[in-house]
Amino acid sequence: MQKRLKLPPWIRVKVNCGANRNKVAGLIDELKLNSVCASAHCPNLGECWHRGTATFMILGDECTRNCKFCAVTHNANPAPPDPEEVGNLVEAVKRMKLKYVVITCVTRDDLSDGGASQFAAIINALHQEVPGTEIEVLSSDFNGNIDALKTVLEAGPTVFNHNVETVRRIAEQIRDKATYDRSMRVLRNAYELTNGRIPVKSGLMVGLGEKDEEVLETLKELKKNKVSILTIGQYLPPSNSHWKLDRYVKPEKFDEWARFARKIGFDFVASAPLVRSSYNAEKLFSKNNKG
Repeated sequence: MQKRLKLPPWIRVKVNCGANRNKVAGLIDELKLNSVCASAHCPNLGECWHRGTATFMILGDECTRNCKFCAVTHNANPAPPDPEEVGNLVEAVKRMKLKYVVITCVTRDDLSDGGASQFAAIINALHQEVPGTEIEVLSSDFNGNIDALKTVLEAGPTVFNHNVETVRRIAEQIRDKATYDRSMRVLRNAYELTNGRIPVKSGLMVGLGEKDEEVLETLKELKKNKVSILTIGQYLPPSNSHWKLDRYVKPEKFDEWARFARKIGFDFVASAPLVRSSYNAEKLFSKNNKG
């Protein structure tokens, strides 16, 4: 069993309790929905649920991939998508009175389109039943299937997000079946398929064994591949059986990377230890929109 590094003083997870958190938890349970907040052991769950927000995870709670950093349950043959998921998610958005919705997914390599049609159905239903709601999607790589990517983008999300996760050198050691280059192609394709109308977002974790110069190189490659919104956060192993933590990155380094990213042209950057891909996503989009 690996020995865990002691949490540094700059990482302090907020543990918010109260009516709002309980209301969100109850609603998700009642409507048989999944949240990446709970499934991925997000350190910001208490804070976000206390604010009455959540990131919905569609296509079930079992992933066909088994990435070494991720807490989501692995199953090569998960259950078929829930036919009631679309309606239930729309109902949750209505009852939570969300103006900005983040929808992610487990990777479904068992489905011919990787679940793209479910993404599209949810986006279309939200446009129709909750008009004016902004929708950010955080998708898998769809195994590089460009038609699946088109299906999602043609439904009209507000922001398209796909995480590169880490630097090139260690990507294939920790990401199951996914590749660094394929992720970069997905990001560029998302930009080109919409002629830049839909902002493209990506993020990476640090503390996995990368070097500082590799982070800078990754940021340059993300910018080259048309990413305009960036998140960088500290990797925190979900358990002792996951990928070993290499280091805690100091807040000053996150600030340094943020300055570098802005200097090379990113429109908006969130870079701090507890930043996660969908954390405060609405604020990131709003600031990005203000230019």
